[in-house]
Order: sequence, then C-alpha cells, then structure tokens
Amino acid sequence: MARPSKPLISRAAAVAASIEIIDSEGLDAFSLPRLAKHLGVRAPSLYHHFSDKSEILSAVAQHIAGAIAIPRRKPGPDWPEYFVALSSNLRRSILKHRNAAPILLQYLPRDLLIGSYEETARFLEASNVPTRLHVQILDGMERLTLGAVLTEAMRKPSTKSTIFPNVDPESQPLLTRALAENEMTSKQLFEEMVRSFLYGVMRNETVD
Repeated sequence: MARPSKPLISRAAAVAASIEIIDSEGLDAFSLPRLAKHLGVRAPSLYHHFSDKSEILSAVAQHIAGAIAIPRRKPGPDWPEYFVALSSNLRRSILKHRNAAPILLQYLPRDLLIGSYEETARFLEASNVPTRLHVQILDGMERLTLGAVLTEAMRKPSTKSTIFPNVDPESQPLLTRALAENEMTSKQLFEEMVRSFLYGVMRNETVD
C-alpha cells in the first residue's frame, strides 16, 4: 500500500491512540482502519511508522511494560526488595490497561526491552548475587509476574474477601475462615509471592 509523502501523525500518537481504543473498546475492536479513524487520517498514514498491525501491538506492549518507574534502591543484601518494587510497578501499569494485558503474552518484555534486563543483571552483580543465579531470577521474575498479573487482569478487581469469589460458607468452611482471617490485599499477596520466590532462590543457594 502506498504511503503519503509526509507523515500526518507521529508514532507516539498512534501508540497512544491504540491504547485508548483498546482501553475503551477492547482488544477485539482494535484494527488499522479503526485506529486511522480515531486519528482522523487514512490507513496509509500509519505505514510511515508501522509495517502492520503486529508492529503496532508490539509497540503498545513495549509502552505498557516500559512505562514503569525504576525503584531507587542501591545494590546490597536486600536486593530482592528492588525486584518486589519493580514487579509491583509493572503490575500497576498492566492493570491500568486491563484490556491490553493479553498483548504482553505475545510480546514479552524480554523481547522488547532487553536493555532493561542488562540493567537488572548489573544490579544483581553489584549486589553480589552469583552470576549462575541471574537467569533463574530474571526468567522466573518475568514468568511469575506476568502469569500472576495477567490472570488478575482478566478478572474483575477483588477485595480481600473476594480473592476466592465463589466460596460457599457451608460447603467450603475452611476457605471461608481463611478469607475471613486474611489481612492482605491482592497487591500485598502479589508482593509476598514475589518476595517468597526471590528469598527462596537465595535460601536454596545457601543450603547448597
């Protein structure tokens, strides 16, 4: 398809508009003609910046995953808390765009933001975490975070008492009691899960 001689829109504007459409109308509603209409241009204008729909969705995933704040922590023995904060920030960014969450399964952060993984590996090295554990930590963190957050994004927001939403007090008395005694929000449960994984890696290293 022929491109217009001059771009009528910016790449950033196209990505922002794509997210607006997905947020408000859902992922299934997104298409190049729909995006062009939203921007007030014809579809060929999009080809100044993107070769196809897949490239736009990749840019959307990169924007969501790359928009997170980097924790301001110095390397040291409490290094897992850096990753707890980092994963919590990614969780917040994904849940802000729940309809777009499935895109991150197709376009993983490690494929789009490899430079940031180099930075986190440098942080691990500066914290004296053995190099042989870096892949286990970085791979595990991405899988754990995305799996947990994308599952959460596909469901309605929950409260402490509805984390297990379909519990019947009569037939599931133990779960009912557990929910009543649970004091953690979904965010706190997520952070404790990440924390348990990271400290578990180091505990196993010490045992070995």
